[in-house]
Order: sequence, then C-alpha cells, then structure tokens
Amino acid sequence: MDTDPSRHTKRVATSSSEWAAEADDIRRGMRLAAELNKLGIDDGRLIRELFGELTGQPVDESFTLLPPFYTTSGRRIRVGHKVFINQCCTIYDLGGVEIGDLVMIGPNVNLITTGHAMAPSERRKIIESRPIVIGRNVWIATGATILGGVTVGDNAVVGAGAVVTHDVPPNTFVAGVPARVVRQLEAGEDRDVSSAACAPAAL
Repeated sequence: MDTDPSRHTKRVATSSSEWAAEADDIRRGMRLAAELNKLGIDDGRLIRELFGELTGQPVDESFTLLPPFYTTSGRRIRVGHKVFINQCCTIYDLGGVEIGDLVMIGPNVNLITTGHAMAPSERRKIIESRPIVIGRNVWIATGATILGGVTVGDNAVVGAGAVVTHDVPPNTFVAGVPARVVRQLEAGEDRDVSSAACAPAAL
C-alpha cells in the first residue's frame, strides 16, 4: 500500500475540462450506486458484481457490503480480501481510497477524500482531494469520519464517532474529535474495544 507521507493535495478547477470529465464519472458512479442500493442482504453475488463494475476491479467472494452505500465515482476505490462494509457508508473516492485485507467498516462511516478550497475567493472554484489508505486488519467503528490525506496503520481501531484528520499509527485505538491515540493495542487485542460496535462478521 502507498503510505508515502509526501502525498500532495490535488486541485481541480470546477471550470476546467478535467472537472467536467470527473462530473460525468460522478453521475455514472451515483447511478450504479443507486442500482446497488436496490439489493438486499441475500443478494451478495449481485452486490459484488455491481461493486466490481462501480470500481472497475472485480472483488472475490470474501467481500461483503450491506446496502445502502454511497459514493462519487467509485473508480478509485480498491479493496483487499475479506473486507466488510456495513450499511449507510459513504466513500468519496476522487482522491483514491485503498482498503486493505481484513478491514471491517461499521455503519454510517464516511471516507471523504475531497473538499473545497479554504480561501473564500476559491471555495466554489476549486475542488481539492487527497488519498485515504486503510491498512490491514483495521476496524473503523460506527459513525467515524476519515478525511483525505490520512493513512490508518495496520491493526488500528478507529472509535465510534471519531473524526480522523491525521495519520493513525499501527496497533493503536484512536477516538474523539479530532481523533487522538487513546492507547496501544497488544497482539490479539485489536478488535476488543467496548466503545463502539460493528455488525457481526458473519454478516
């Protein structure tokens, strides 16, 4: 996975041909997501097929997603093996989102790679994006938000309702707004966090 700390913000003018192409791709992605959201818990094969079409990359039978699911383009989402995504998650992927093997994502989680320029004079003129990288065996608990430019290290846990604005070290539990390290996690302890719950892995 790309964990290069030198990753830079990409800026695209909303008046540019590049943004016009992105907007077309966003419409495509949202149409496919709407089709996916017509499916239910017993439609795993069809969900995987549509998610593969959305991202342009097939996913194997170990991938589980519970609709509804929301995205922008979808083309820049990459998932590993045995990834679980619970209901009502949003992935705005224009900056790129990499999700490692064995990741569990709780309900109502937001992975948001895009935003607007801070300067008032540019706010409606510029879209900014930075990638998100989620390491192996990470648990992101319900209602957490991870912003662009963040890497979450292997085996980390992001607590319920956290807003993650900086990198999360491996083997740590982070929580709060903004998220901060609460404690280190020992081997075998990474999913034993009582402050938040994810749906059972069997789902």
